[in-house]
Order: sequence, then structure tokens, then C-alpha cells
Amino acid sequence: MSATVAIPVRNGGPRFERVLDAVRAQRFDGELEILVCDSGSTDGSLDTARRHGARVIEIEPSQFSHGGTRNLLLREARGLHVALLTQDAEPASTDWLEHLLAAFELADDVGLVYGRYVPRPDAPPIVRHELERWFASLTPGVERLAAGERDLPAVELMGRRGFFSDANAAVSRSAWERVPFREVEYAEDRALAVDMLRAGFAKVYEPAAAVLHSHHYGSRDRFRRAFDESRGMFEVYGWREPLSLRRAVLGVRGELSALRSEGAGFRTLLAASIDQSARLAGAVLGARAERLPAPVRRRMSLESRASATAAGHDVHRR
Repeated sequence: MSATVAIPVRNGGPRFERVLDAVRAQRFDGELEILVCDSGSTDGSLDTARRHGARVIEIEPSQFSHGGTRNLLLREARGLHVALLTQDAEPASTDWLEHLLAAFELADDVGLVYGRYVPRPDAPPIVRHELERWFASLTPGVERLAAGERDLPAVELMGRRGFFSDANAAVSRSAWERVPFREVEYAEDRALAVDMLRAGFAKVYEPAAAVLHSHHYGSRDRFRRAFDESRGMFEVYGWREPLSLRRAVLGVRGELSALRSEGAGFRTLLAASIDQSARLAGAVLGARAERLPAPVRRRMSLESRASATAAGHDVHRR
């Protein structure tokens, strides 16, 4: 068996080195290639990749997009299956890759496999709670659409049924050759899952294939991240976060109740209130990004992205 682990990077820092160390430590009985696409690192990430035996592709920062760069990695990869990581998603065990690849044996039509995120030891309680609750809600095993469901509106695949994350995943090259990533700047993994499910492929959630992966943002960056995510959800599914004060209040109250039931103290609850308020505000505006001037979109985006698409995924049906 041959496999490639593909990682896009830009200024990955010490965490990127730990990711590469964990990849090289994988127990894999076959030919393993490490492939890195660097988009303008200035912190030594290129040297780090080469020191770990990676084959490196270099592109200009302006050439990077989440969908387009991953298509480039898939085109260049030599393995029959391509595992995908981000520069800060560190395999949590030496059998991470083995678990991902074994999931392709569950059915002949599996095109995508993804694993879970484990919060880092220093993750704040809010982040830990959010990640653990989300991945506990997912059902392990094979997910596919029946033939009669492949024309469902894309919004009906939003959430758990259509979820997929390429921060910790593997793709069958043969499936990708039929259904590549869309050349989009954000939410490329969600779009790929919808496209593959509609094309008749199955996806698998394998929780044993875990990575250490969590982020903690201040309220400003939490707003900006939510802005980008919500804009992506609109561009993929045609779904907008409702503009509803009552819904927002109930959402914050629900998060606080869950944390309180776990014994969270006042400071954690206060931080959670600020965090959820920032997230909801970003989500409401991100879902309406195409109505905002480009300079405003750029300032609100965590990735400084000024573009916006007014159409949902159904425009791109195959």
C-alpha cells in the first residue's frame, strides 16, 4: 500500500515540527510520502519540512486558496490514498494513519474518511467543551446518500450528515479524480463532502483517528473566525444565520447551562458569554457578507478575505 500525508503550511512554527514528528512516527506497513505545500513561509518552515524528509511544493501567497491548494497537493501526491492535515493538527497516536486508511475497507464506495479533534492540554474549558460535545454527537461508520436523496437541497446536508473536515482526513485518489475540491477560499471540505455524497461516494467518521487540534481566540478573532465560517456555510449550503435576538439569547443561555452543569465557575461562564456573543455576531454578518463593502469584509475576516459569493451550493450541482 502507498499513502501520502499532505499538509499546506505558511509559518507553521514549532507546532508544525511536532506535526511532522508525529507523522514520521506512524506505524505504516507500506510506502509513505510526506508532501508539503508552502505558501511563502518566512519562519524556517521550508527547512523544517525538508529536514523531516518531506517533498515540498512552493507557491506564492497570492496563489493560495483552501480548495485550490489541496487540489494541487492531490495532483502531486503519489499515494493511492492521501491523508490531509493542517500545519497545527498533530496526530495523537502512532496508529492515526492506520485507522484512517482502514476505514476505506469498510465499503467499496468510500471516498472520504475523517477523524476527531482532541483538545490540546492547555485548551480553555469553553473550547474543550465545544469540541468534545461536537465529536461525541457524531456517529462512527459509513454515511452515504440513497440514490433518491442526491438531489436534496444542499441545506439539508448541513450539520452532522454532511460534516467533513480536511484538518484530519483521508481521500481516495480515484474518488478525488472524479470529484475534486472546488477551487474556493473557504469551507472547501464541506463542499467536497456534499459533492462526493451527491456523486454516490460514502464518507466515514473514524474517531480512533484523532489529532490534537484546538484554537483559542480572543473575542475579536472569535468574531472574525465566525464571520468566515458563516460566510462559508452560505456559499456551500445557501444557509444564513437567522437574524433573531431571541435565538441568540437562547443560544448563549444553552451554552452557559451546559457549562454550568459541568461545574464551570463564574469566570468561565463570563468568558463563555463573551465568546458566544462574538461568535453569533460574526455568524450573522458573515452570512450576509455579500451585502457588505469589500473593505469591510476584509477587516471582518480572520483571513483578510474581501471576496464574497452570493450563491449557495445548489448552483454547482453535478
